[in-house]
Amino acid sequence: MMTSQNALPDRAGQACDMAKAATAELDARGRVVTWTRAAERLLGYPAAEILDHPATELLAVPGDTKRVAAVAEWCRAGDGWGGSVAARHWDGRELQLAVQVTPVVNGAAGGTGRERWSVLALEEWRLPGGGFNQLMLEPFLAHAPVGMAVLDISLRYVWVNDVLERLIPLERRLGRTVAEVLPKLEAEAFEERMTRVLRTGSPVMDYEFRSPTYADPSQERAYSASFFALEGPQGRHIGIWYMVIDVTERWRAQERLALLNDASVRIGSTLDVTHTAQELADVAVPPLADFVAVDLLDSVIRGEEPVPGPVGGTPTLRRSGQQSVHEGCPEAGLDIGEAVRQAPSSPVARCLLEGESLVEPILDVENSAWATETPERTAVIREFGFRSVMVAPIKARGVTLGAATFVRSRRLGPFVADDVRLAEELVARAAVCVDNARRYTRERTAARAMQRNLLPHELTGGSALEAASWYFPADAPSGVGGDWFDVIPLSGARVALVVGDVVGHGINAAATMGRLRTAVRTLANLDLPPDELLARLDDLVIGMVETRSTDAAVEAENAGVAASFMGATCLYAVYDPVSAKCTMARASHLPPAIVDPDGTVDFPELPAGPPLGLGAMPFESVELELAEGSLITLYTNGLIEACDRDIGVGLSRLRTALAVPGRTLKEIGEHVVKALLTSPPSDDAALLLARTRALGAHQVASWDLPPDPALVAGARTLAARQLTEWGMADLVFTTELIVSELVTNAIRHATGPITLRLIRQDVLICEVFDASSTSPRLRHARTTDEGGRGLFIVAQLTRRWGTRYTPTGKIIWTEQNLTP
Repeated sequence: MMTSQNALPDRAGQACDMAKAATAELDARGRVVTWTRAAERLLGYPAAEILDHPATELLAVPGDTKRVAAVAEWCRAGDGWGGSVAARHWDGRELQLAVQVTPVVNGAAGGTGRERWSVLALEEWRLPGGGFNQLMLEPFLAHAPVGMAVLDISLRYVWVNDVLERLIPLERRLGRTVAEVLPKLEAEAFEERMTRVLRTGSPVMDYEFRSPTYADPSQERAYSASFFALEGPQGRHIGIWYMVIDVTERWRAQERLALLNDASVRIGSTLDVTHTAQELADVAVPPLADFVAVDLLDSVIRGEEPVPGPVGGTPTLRRSGQQSVHEGCPEAGLDIGEAVRQAPSSPVARCLLEGESLVEPILDVENSAWATETPERTAVIREFGFRSVMVAPIKARGVTLGAATFVRSRRLGPFVADDVRLAEELVARAAVCVDNARRYTRERTAARAMQRNLLPHELTGGSALEAASWYFPADAPSGVGGDWFDVIPLSGARVALVVGDVVGHGINAAATMGRLRTAVRTLANLDLPPDELLARLDDLVIGMVETRSTDAAVEAENAGVAASFMGATCLYAVYDPVSAKCTMARASHLPPAIVDPDGTVDFPELPAGPPLGLGAMPFESVELELAEGSLITLYTNGLIEACDRDIGVGLSRLRTALAVPGRTLKEIGEHVVKALLTSPPSDDAALLLARTRALGAHQVASWDLPPDPALVAGARTLAARQLTEWGMADLVFTTELIVSELVTNAIRHATGPITLRLIRQDVLICEVFDASSTSPRLRHARTTDEGGRGLFIVAQLTRRWGTRYTPTGKIIWTEQNLTP
């Protein structure tokens, strides 16, 4: 081997033992022209066998002849050359020689003559004084595990060791510049640093770069290079040498760590199952794979609880995430949400069943189960040049959620053990996020189902009014809140409208809202007036608060926090289409907005009342007379209040949005929502619109009757005549029986005037008014009793019946279907 020694000592005695030195001379062609006895003793060649022979025949390594030309150029450019040479002895053994080459010029006019070179050689053992010759290091440098190279001041390669020679063959380096040997960007970086070293003399340490390998340009490795100046005998810079260390493993470890850190930030940014699966694919491409597909069990996407352990058979998988180095994922063949077809013997099915990763480092297109599962997949593998594939199960908390498939082409090379561990770590982290999203989906689905069941599915105003509603919970991800509304059909063709707001948000507020809505419906069926209904609802909330406060106090004491108050506001209104009057009362709720048919918007003065749960003050009702076609607007504070405006601004905007007559309820409601909810509400928001209707004289008939038993027959006649006029002859018989029983009971058990009223809408309503506050009750008469069967007969003939009280007495009412 030949290696430069560019900082030679000034005296030969410092470099070699002159008593044992061998000398020879070479001509310009490199042939031996002078051979001494010392040279013969050193190498064993007689002069006759070596004179006029090329000196390269003495080299032990034939490949060193390629370095001779570079050494000759170095000698001609400088003052000579010194280095270590592996020579071959005459008997075949190898000697490592310390060699110094200096120019010799035979005298001639002008100082010119034939070119000759004097070679001084000494076997590298020990220097005088016991120190090792520096040239003895050359064999070790040549075979060192790091790359080394020597360049002249023109940045041309003079020598490289074995490591660099394996990276780029010798014939492509020696005598060439850095720009001619290395890739453009790498060469520019090397030249900039080498030039700096030659200019300043200070070394440049640890310049890290990545470079494709010579054997396979698609593969990259990482290196660290350090550059140092070479000084000649006079202290001037005569070249540069650099050292290159392969730091690919360190770089890959850093890349893996960076990828895991990136994954911990990017995966799980939301609680959406599909979005989380897509984040896993996005993180893995392109650092780990060229294509990634994430397939989840259909039950996981729906938020259901999977069965613990491996998954057998052919479960339904859906593509939940995919990413590719090619735009649009052309190799996927599926869109997000589509079902993934697979055979029971497919690698994905095996992975789910075994619960372990499956890897095929070198994909065999002809025989692999990956490639031969379907003709379409075989075509995709050939088209995109897939070379390596891996599938890892997505498991969390002992439950298998799906599988992630990683595919590589030539760009990244085959999957190795470190890649498999990295992929499994990524999948494990993503699996926890997917399972969290699944659990959240399950809870959200349950909460939304509860919300749907707590709120009315359909608003039925009957012939009294037309209604429409909008609801926007502040806790948008779960979709539940504490605001509620309802439209409740009452007796006598009347309809109750209610809107309320429970303090707080989320599932607790929704559960409380459900209890209050149920209570309001129950109290409404008692036909209580609005103020009395709110009073009873207030008592209910007080009981709920006391119970909750006791439980919360214990929990708060254990948790070290204060127990919070739970209250509510409510507005309750009853509209009577016969009188076209609406009676309202509110418990600290916002006042309603009434829109006249001409578009005038008014917020009627309605006593506020205390919030439900305080029990401090009584509630008061207000009766309003509304024109037919008026619009009743009920809402909660989340609709008009916001962080950027106060309640006055919100009410003004509501007035403006409502003051557009002649539109449908849907159009009005959407306009109001658009005008007031310019951003997601900070509080639950509900809107209830109701357009009133009035029952005309052709739908209502009423008669005042004296309390005389002889007039019962006349009441039956009046009712029969009216039904005949309405075209309801089929109901005459049953209605006569009902009128007879109710009027008879009023005459027998009540006092004061009696009124009979018939109302025709979607049902036939029969009402009897009297001045008594005594409520009739249904009883079972014995066989021997002469009476007591009247109300039993009424109950059998009607759809429903009941009693409601008025300020002057009570009303017994019945409802019959129009088709008997």
